[in-house]
Amino acid sequence: MTISRKMTALAAALAVALGSATYAAATLKRADAPQPIRIGIVSFLTGAAAAPFGIPAQDAAKLLIDRLNKGKVPAPYNIRGFGGHRLQAVYVDEAGGASQAVSNYRQLVQSQNVDLVIGYISSGDCLALAPVVEELKKFTIFFDCGTSSLFQKPLAYGFRTAGDQANDAIAAARYVLTVKGKSNVQSIAGINQNYAWGQDNWKTFSEAMKVLNPDVDVKSSLFPTLFSGQYSTEISRILSDQATVTYSSFWGGDLDSLLQQGIPRGLGQATQLILSTADTALPEFGSRFPAGIIVGARGPHGALAPEDNALNQWFVGEYQKAYGKVPVYPAYHMAQAILGAKASYELAMKKFKTASPTEKQWRAKLRGLTFDTPSGKISMTRALGHQAIEGSAYGISDGYDAKLGRVKLTKVIRYSPKCLTAPPGFFLYDWIARGFPGATCP
Repeated sequence: MTISRKMTALAAALAVALGSATYAAATLKRADAPQPIRIGIVSFLTGAAAAPFGIPAQDAAKLLIDRLNKGKVPAPYNIRGFGGHRLQAVYVDEAGGASQAVSNYRQLVQSQNVDLVIGYISSGDCLALAPVVEELKKFTIFFDCGTSSLFQKPLAYGFRTAGDQANDAIAAARYVLTVKGKSNVQSIAGINQNYAWGQDNWKTFSEAMKVLNPDVDVKSSLFPTLFSGQYSTEISRILSDQATVTYSSFWGGDLDSLLQQGIPRGLGQATQLILSTADTALPEFGSRFPAGIIVGARGPHGALAPEDNALNQWFVGEYQKAYGKVPVYPAYHMAQAILGAKASYELAMKKFKTASPTEKQWRAKLRGLTFDTPSGKISMTRALGHQAIEGSAYGISDGYDAKLGRVKLTKVIRYSPKCLTAPPGFFLYDWIARGFPGATCP
């Protein structure tokens, strides 16, 4: 064999050896790489609740998962993914009712093999799913649904990283009495959807009003069918009642329909409207949103989020950059769920000295956790550490600011969790009936 042929053969052998070594190193690297974490994300993607609620929530999930995977979320969330584990999302439509929600949940857990489920806007869906979550023993975060009934029975696997409707309704009662004065609130009426969310809201608001202003007269308590879309009869009834204040926890397409049908008939002028979820309608209506409406956002979110919060400034900026609009409160609720999951996962890694905590270890560190969000700190201190304690905020719409491109809110009042939450050992309605003992309010 000539010298040149020997050199060629040696080079070829060296190339094979180097190639094998490279392949082995790559294989080892893949084997050692942290396994991805699969998250089922459920929200309304079709139907009346999609545009104002479900899609903004999904958009927030997509944004955060992308930025987390790139390590581009500000501290304390600047570690890539969850502790270095890349996130994979499986997006599911919540539309279809409680039975369909249960079926889809089973598929996520049993067929899609997700590590965590984050989802559910409808209180009816949450109540139907709670026993299934316990049956399948799957770590689940209810990110939005607000019924106070969710934790009537303790849950081991289910959590909620946002406040419930009681915060919204009690804050609404306190707010309207502050801005209008007790003597000017002679009567109240309500229009709320006929299921757990609407019924809980009206009971809490009306009971709170009767304690805070004992002389108030309760007029109509209307409960139209969820997503019926037509409210001409109910609007006529409210207008004829001439109540000083009308409270509504309508959300999604029902809220939009109530405004579209009621405002031209003078609904916002004949009675002081309090809309506990109106934040989602502000971008939708823009300059058409009437002045003088009391606006809520299911907590200090959306238009009522703290402007001096650095994480909120980042979130709003990134959301606007990605989608060309401001985030509304369902997007904030989704952010709370994802960031709570991340904070608890990484705390479990540290506590249990492992790169891949078990689901049990992960759940254990969310229980009772306090963590940072765009809306401020969230503390999981209710329902044995499975439910967040959260404050609330309300303001009054005051026209459209064309320069800023948003509806202005004035007379904003923020309420701490200590003002709105029954202390341990108190059932909600007993606490209200006894005059809110222990409450600390502005």
